[in-house]
Amino acid sequence: MLSWEYPPLVVGGIAAHVDGLARAMVRSGHEVVVLSLHTNEAPDDSVVEGVRILRAKIDLPWIPDDNLVGRMASANHQITQLVAQLGAWRPDVVHAHDWLVAWAGDTISTLWSVPLVATIHATERGRHGGHVPPGMPAAINAVEWWLTYQAAHVICCSQFMIREVVSGFDLPVTKVHMVPNGVDLAVWEPNLLELATPREPLVVAWGRVQYEKGFQVLARAVGALRQRVPGIRCVIAGRGSYLAELQTQIDVEGLADVVHLAGFVSDADLRGLLHQAGCGVIPSLYEPFGIVALESMASGAPTVVARTGGLAEIVGGTGAGLLFEPGNHHDLADRIADVLTQPALATELQTTAAKVLSERYTWDAIAETTLSVYTTAVSPITDVQLPSRDAKRPTVQR
Repeated sequence: MLSWEYPPLVVGGIAAHVDGLARAMVRSGHEVVVLSLHTNEAPDDSVVEGVRILRAKIDLPWIPDDNLVGRMASANHQITQLVAQLGAWRPDVVHAHDWLVAWAGDTISTLWSVPLVATIHATERGRHGGHVPPGMPAAINAVEWWLTYQAAHVICCSQFMIREVVSGFDLPVTKVHMVPNGVDLAVWEPNLLELATPREPLVVAWGRVQYEKGFQVLARAVGALRQRVPGIRCVIAGRGSYLAELQTQIDVEGLADVVHLAGFVSDADLRGLLHQAGCGVIPSLYEPFGIVALESMASGAPTVVARTGGLAEIVGGTGAGLLFEPGNHHDLADRIADVLTQPALATELQTTAAKVLSERYTWDAIAETTLSVYTTAVSPITDVQLPSRDAKRPTVQR
């Protein structure tokens, strides 16, 4: 597996996905090697719970910082060089997670003459509301298209993403498979002491602080609840390019007394916050899946999510959480108030969420489904219609 991030190097949800999937595959008797990036917090060659992790040190002083695609393409050469450390070992499948490792995935699968499987966790088109702006977004979109074209099979984490990928990249539906994200229940569940401690009127949200994550909507919703829910406060954990603008909004609207931007928070501290929280909120405007929703439910926090993308698929019709219309802070405020002021409802959400998670979203179940895609990839197949070489390619605008 190739991934731009792998714990303890965590940028978004891909790190948790690849980590959980790799460890589950080892538990089921498979050999797994992960190629990722160097971090000062881990060795460049290590074995963790049976997963071997090799990490590349990326040093690209000759490429301008604003040329993201150029930097990624060059960095992939250094990721590819990691395979020299594997000696005679060969995999049956190369699995690339998102466009950031597209070049290395394609090169390594060709060198070893094994199938390439690609998971598309999100798309640039989706991040921009369904269209592709010129410049860097168009270039990234082209790499995503190329990765899905080169891959023997493509995995998406939700039906929402399958529709987006099939239509956006001109793919045959037989080439694309739905495999959801999972969650490690044992890691996120509260201990006995935390279970016995009453939850607070604390609202917790976390993730990359980007506009599409909707934290600005949550801030306004919490501000509207100051008079309705005594003692309410909100912690938003994470870093990102929208952080300064979000802090300005909080200051200008006079919300600093109830909404706190915590910046980077370790996994242990985040779990501690969620175990205190009376409500976990995922306010995204665009969310291909929303692994954070699984983490919130696994932590026992009654959960409210936006009715968008994969979030709607996780929660809709299950009773495991409450839904609100994305971008509507009044609707979100009402749902948060429901959870924080109705103990019976909060308990019902917790009970139902625990059942849904154990039935659908364990990593062992996710690994089994992914392995079935691998089996299809390595078997001679005739029913998958790959796009022709003359298929329409995206135009990169300069």
